[in-house]
Amino acid sequence: MALSTRAPALRRKKLREKLRTIGFLSPWLVGFSVFFGYPLIATVYFSFMHYNQIEEPSFVGLKNWKYVLTQMPLFGPALWNTLWLVVVMVALRVVFGLGIGLLVTKVKSGAGFFRTAFYLPYLAPPVAATVAFVFLLNPGTGPVNEILGTVGIDAPSWFNDPDWAKPSLVLLSLWGIGDLMVIFMAALLDVPREQYEAAELDGAGAWGKFRYVTWPAIIPIVMFAVVTGVVQTMQYYTQALVAGKLASGVSLTAGTVVQPGYPDHSTLTVPQLVYSLGFQNFNTGAACVLSLVLFVIAMAVTTLLMRKRAGLLPAED
Repeated sequence: MALSTRAPALRRKKLREKLRTIGFLSPWLVGFSVFFGYPLIATVYFSFMHYNQIEEPSFVGLKNWKYVLTQMPLFGPALWNTLWLVVVMVALRVVFGLGIGLLVTKVKSGAGFFRTAFYLPYLAPPVAATVAFVFLLNPGTGPVNEILGTVGIDAPSWFNDPDWAKPSLVLLSLWGIGDLMVIFMAALLDVPREQYEAAELDGAGAWGKFRYVTWPAIIPIVMFAVVTGVVQTMQYYTQALVAGKLASGVSLTAGTVVQPGYPDHSTLTVPQLVYSLGFQNFNTGAACVLSLVLFVIAMAVTTLLMRKRAGLLPAED
């Protein structure tokens, strides 16, 4: 009799615990559903539709996918530019940010000044920073080329040269390295000093202490910087678009429509192509296909990086 009365009570208790858990998770569940789940489902839906944002969408099957993957001439250059920026920009930002973090943590005097000097550029708005860089690297009147000319160096055309446009964007990203500097600096200061002292007793030099003490301790932070850098660079839009428009010399008055990617599609990224298709050409279906391709690539790269984390650890001697 006691067991028969206890069972419903246990079920009610478990139900209350489940409802309480759902209640605590409800803000996240609502945000996930509204800002990720629904947009993703809608993107998949419209990728199979012909939709110009005016007429009712009509089902076209795989025509949008076939057009994007096999017939769109700018898909290849945009994907190549995006992947190039992911590999080069993310790698250099991580290396440069870690190097600056190591430098600042080793400075005995004036550390506050150096931290401020390296962090301040990160606070500049992306558009303002890009405008300033385009002005500094202007091939005709920019101060950088004038300085290089005075020392006898043949200065490049930077944002006006297809071969130098992407490296110029990388320089812009390295200028605003303050976010990674702060993250790596906090990770480096969190490494226990006792481990460095033990490594010194074992005869380890500067490289040995970094390889066997610093590097294993900061690997989670390095992975965080790489993964977030990949995701952010996959969405690279503002700086490339502003730099290309300013370098082209087109007057950006109200109503002016400028095709992104100047010069010679060298700064065209997939997010720019998504915007051009969806909001300039009103081809929402193809834009959704591009968005899904970018999403799948970002997920694949992130999964690969997380699986390869163990390979970053130093090998046992």
